[in-house]
Amino acid sequence: MKQTRRQFLRASAAFSAVVIGPHRLLAQNVGFVPMTAQPASMQLAPNGYAKTDIWGYDGVMPGPTIRVQQGERVQRQFINALPQASSVHWHGIRIANAMDGVAGLTQAAVAPGETFDYDFAVPDAGTYWFHAHNRSTEQVARGLYGALIVEETAAPDVDRDEVLIVDDWLLNSETAQLDADFEAAHDRSHAGRNGNFIATNGDFEFSKDVKKGDRLRLRLINAANARIFVLSLVGLEGWAMAYDGMPLAQPEKIDGQFPLAPGQRVDLFVDVTADVGDSAYLVRALNGENMAQATFPVTAAGTRTTHAVPEALPPNPNMDIGDLTNARMLTLNMEGGAMGRLDAAILDGERLTFRQLAGANQFWSFNGVIGMTDTPLATLARGETVRLTIRNDTSFPHAMHLHGMHFREVLADDQLGPMRDTLLSFAGQSNEIAFVADNPGKWLLHCHMLSHAASGMMTWLDVA
Repeated sequence: MKQTRRQFLRASAAFSAVVIGPHRLLAQNVGFVPMTAQPASMQLAPNGYAKTDIWGYDGVMPGPTIRVQQGERVQRQFINALPQASSVHWHGIRIANAMDGVAGLTQAAVAPGETFDYDFAVPDAGTYWFHAHNRSTEQVARGLYGALIVEETAAPDVDRDEVLIVDDWLLNSETAQLDADFEAAHDRSHAGRNGNFIATNGDFEFSKDVKKGDRLRLRLINAANARIFVLSLVGLEGWAMAYDGMPLAQPEKIDGQFPLAPGQRVDLFVDVTADVGDSAYLVRALNGENMAQATFPVTAAGTRTTHAVPEALPPNPNMDIGDLTNARMLTLNMEGGAMGRLDAAILDGERLTFRQLAGANQFWSFNGVIGMTDTPLATLARGETVRLTIRNDTSFPHAMHLHGMHFREVLADDQLGPMRDTLLSFAGQSNEIAFVADNPGKWLLHCHMLSHAASGMMTWLDVA
């Protein structure tokens, strides 16, 4: 009987010991740094509450930040000390397909007690991150993520470089433990798993002292399962320098609020304008109120008094899309979810009504198909230019993430937007993206609202 990719995903954990076993014998490679996914506990909620049981890389959350120079190699021996199979995805890095870390597509999930060597060069400078990519709705929500920072060969003119990973947690208000229902039908069919406790780098009162006049580089990463953070600056004058790791041709002045969807990153250069004795803030808007996401008490005056507008960061290689005239045209229709218009869709080769799909805890479809299939959305020739129209015929926003390649949104008159790897598409919206299929292999395309991905919103592209 032919096995679907959904069945393979379900079975991969059971067979990973067989697949990974021979690899483990070769895993003691010189230069490989151990990276252990393991249970731990941390004081996430305020003092007076119990510590929260989490899963973390090397037992901490976020995991240890990996910093390398552009062009260097990342070599990590992943050790799975969890009670579940797992894998590591290096989000946004344009690497060889075998290192992408998608359980069931590019590798088998690493069974408990087993290891896997990740070994790749980093071609692009910028802000990236790594996270679990097996049972992601649960494993990322438990804390399995960290920052991967690729530094430019020439350091930019900033006084500080800060990584800020924003996230939310769904905690029991009495025990401070994570809500263990990671497959809740309401989350899957609505906006995803949204938490009731918001933190930066695992700290709900994140604070860093700064000096007036200092220029900071703030690397913002949204690791939340589903929350779109709506952010702004107070006491800081700022510019967006890069989106999803890719530098902008010209810095964009931050004026008002800006969204950061799950999986997205933004590099900001900010000048501290608040007075000594006051504080500057990264602010989030929530339910009509503004609250501090990160606080920067101004403790002294810096050596700088005025700043010029920052110069653009140096471009990464292969950022051009080229001529779109003869591009391959593809379409991805997103349907389903609560209050949607999906009457039926194909699941595991069988056409089911929406009521039947809901009974299987599956709610979303791409082009009338739910979840991974044996055949890709498209098979692309290497070097082929693609224009993909994404239609959001649902009542909710979706953060569409493409593995292995970056894209630009096609705007009016075929103008191209910033290069990204994750697109925020709002309800009822139609977006078009363009990219060059220049990285061979099987690449996942999915919603980074992780409950949505688990309940149907996953497909893949095959670059020959």
